[in-house]
Amino acid sequence: MDYALSQLCEQVTTARANLQPIEIVGGGTKRFYGNVHARTDQACQLELSGLSGVVTYEPSELVLTALAGTPLSEIEQTLAAQGQMLAFDPPRFGSASTIGGVVASGLSGPMSFGYGPLRHYVLGAHLLDAQGRVLKFGGEVMKNVAGYDVARLVTGSLGMFGVIVQVSIKVIPLPKRDDTLVLELNESDALNFCSAFRAQAMPIRAAAWLPSTDGATGQLAVRLAGAESAVEQAISKLGGQCLDAKVAQQWWMAFRDQTADFFGAGALWRLAVRAQTPALELGPTAFDLGGEVRWVLDTANDLDPENLRQAAQATGGHATLFRAPEKSELPADGVFQPMAPAARAIVQRLKKEFDPKSIFNPGRLVSGI
Repeated sequence: MDYALSQLCEQVTTARANLQPIEIVGGGTKRFYGNVHARTDQACQLELSGLSGVVTYEPSELVLTALAGTPLSEIEQTLAAQGQMLAFDPPRFGSASTIGGVVASGLSGPMSFGYGPLRHYVLGAHLLDAQGRVLKFGGEVMKNVAGYDVARLVTGSLGMFGVIVQVSIKVIPLPKRDDTLVLELNESDALNFCSAFRAQAMPIRAAAWLPSTDGATGQLAVRLAGAESAVEQAISKLGGQCLDAKVAQQWWMAFRDQTADFFGAGALWRLAVRAQTPALELGPTAFDLGGEVRWVLDTANDLDPENLRQAAQATGGHATLFRAPEKSELPADGVFQPMAPAARAIVQRLKKEFDPKSIFNPGRLVSGI
């Protein structure tokens, strides 16, 4: 690991001296995400595959520390052997997905509805900065010298502040029981169903809906996980069909990793909206997190980004062009909802402090920064 890390440090210092942009690459499964047009032919690719392996794992403490290039599958196997798991259910979009890429992208899966998002579980991170230094934040130290909660700051930053080389993650025990109910409902009825159970104390960990082929109806899946008695009571209250465990696992994996038929060709928008927002009628739609995330498929690639953003803002949320067809034109101001001027100014100051020459993934998260 020391040799691999020293090689990365040397690459960074050389790129900085030459003012050469750096594209940080882990498993390459999320290269579609973000302002991908920000990459240039002159960029130096910083490969993290050499930084792999679990550094420490204390099952009794519910903490795992791993190098950034460690495959997510290896981490999940290690945890499963001890009856534990990653609570935030990270999507991987391919078998090569790494823990560093998971943290850098900041994406959480359907189970984050009940357990909370990734940022709640990142305890610490080691960051390779633009000067070739490895800075340690959280986890091993009580307070970081920069004055920021950097472990949280780098989560979802798409590498704009530096290279994540190691992360410490809080894990949780596997639930005693894990069942999935499915109900045949149209979008509006499925949203109403989710709104009704929010006020009830039930161990609902995920709730997602996929439309049928004709779009007239669809399938709502509700995942219950926890103590035997609590799950059993919830099943009796909610009704629906209980899926076989293997079938349920395949359903959730296909939804989380977007291999289900709905996530086909075309631009895919992710709209984060306020809970209990009704159907938005923007086109072919699926939803996650009990309706707080709407996936809108633009098969003709002709939806107006501004209209989608305004629709999301009207609900107290925001819109992201999550995936665009290869070589298609991206919005001029980026795939993410533009920041308010005050927020953008803060991000610019942070970027200048951590990466004054702007060499790390320039523009990937925030267009122009």
